[in-house]
Amino acid sequence: MSQMRNQTGSSGHYVIISADCHGGGNVFDYRQYLASRWHDEFDAWAAAFEVPYEDLKGDAGERNWDSARRLRDLESDGIVAEVVFPNTVPPFFPNVSLSAQPPAVTADDMDRRWAGLQAHNRWLADFCAAAPGRRAGIGQITLHDIEASVAEVRFAHEAGLTGGILLPGTPPGLDLPQLFDPGYDPLWRVCEELGMPVNHHSGSAAPPMGPTDVDAVVFLLEVTWWAHRALTHLIVGGALERYPNLQVVFTEQGSAWVPEELLKLDYMFDRMGGAGGSQEQEWGRDLVERLSLKPSEYWARQCHVGASFIRPPEVGLRYSIGVNKIMWGSDYPHKEGSFPFSREALRAAFAGVPAGEVARMVGGNAAALYGFDLDALAPVAAAVGPTVDEINSAVLPGELPAEAAKCPAFAGLQLAAAS
Repeated sequence: MSQMRNQTGSSGHYVIISADCHGGGNVFDYRQYLASRWHDEFDAWAAAFEVPYEDLKGDAGERNWDSARRLRDLESDGIVAEVVFPNTVPPFFPNVSLSAQPPAVTADDMDRRWAGLQAHNRWLADFCAAAPGRRAGIGQITLHDIEASVAEVRFAHEAGLTGGILLPGTPPGLDLPQLFDPGYDPLWRVCEELGMPVNHHSGSAAPPMGPTDVDAVVFLLEVTWWAHRALTHLIVGGALERYPNLQVVFTEQGSAWVPEELLKLDYMFDRMGGAGGSQEQEWGRDLVERLSLKPSEYWARQCHVGASFIRPPEVGLRYSIGVNKIMWGSDYPHKEGSFPFSREALRAAFAGVPAGEVARMVGGNAAALYGFDLDALAPVAAAVGPTVDEINSAVLPGELPAEAAKCPAFAGLQLAAAS
């Protein structure tokens, strides 16, 4: 009961922490975070830079870096704290961080990109410090230079980026080792040592999207599948075995995939370990014998899901996923995010669910993983957060405006007719 009170606040308001938000600096804001030797090249790059997405332009774009406005927006949505993934384009990068990047042409190009990621991390540390206890920033690394990335993880920890690190994907065509490669062990080791969560967000693991509408639809349908592969790689490669305190988060990939994937992996591992004379055993026995747990047990010990847009059918799977593994997210300020209807998104997902379980999924789990202080956040929640009774009230047919359809959290709900 005391844990329940802690996670809902003494006033009966839920402490809502969005485990999936996005932010980044305005292009020119990054200059001060670059070493002076990069300034001339940055000026030339910035002068030619074209913002790739409409929601990064003008008034909409300012939500990424305007700290005061962002706090107002989130509080109006009932949210008191956030985990901040990247969103804007880092200096010298061809694309936003959460998408596959074309290979660097030269070593100098790679050095420039690394300087750009480091500039973002230093901007993010200042951005999080502007709202103490309210933001857990996620630092960026590169898989092209593990030694440099290990040093950057240490910087991120010292700078207070309690969100941990963003793990890039390894899509085909980048000539990077896959995530099961033991060459990444120094990265897993330092993250375990410092208690820095490893976050794998949907997007960067998928191959680049082609130019046609068919390419776009195939990308849309497959992008989360590519991201799920990281779970298999970290299990079969032994990373979760060798680093038992390493914590891994799978964000904006849905959550319904988890029970089926764990069932499939457990089945295959059972076959590899015990089906005498089978092809599975011939190929996989030695690997399975190196591991002490079943895949579902690694999940239970070390994995979490950043459940953006979670819907009632997914909430119904919460015991198979793990109630202590699910972290709700609003995806602010993305177009498909639940803002400004996050209260309604929470109601649509969690009405009828026991309040203690809701408290964990909408804030308590994220607080435990990312280091938020629930007691310190409780007074803010008492002022702006939704109450237990509010979230327990189902969304009525026609209650939401048609514009809410942009967010997948409301898929299948009857919305008001467009005016």
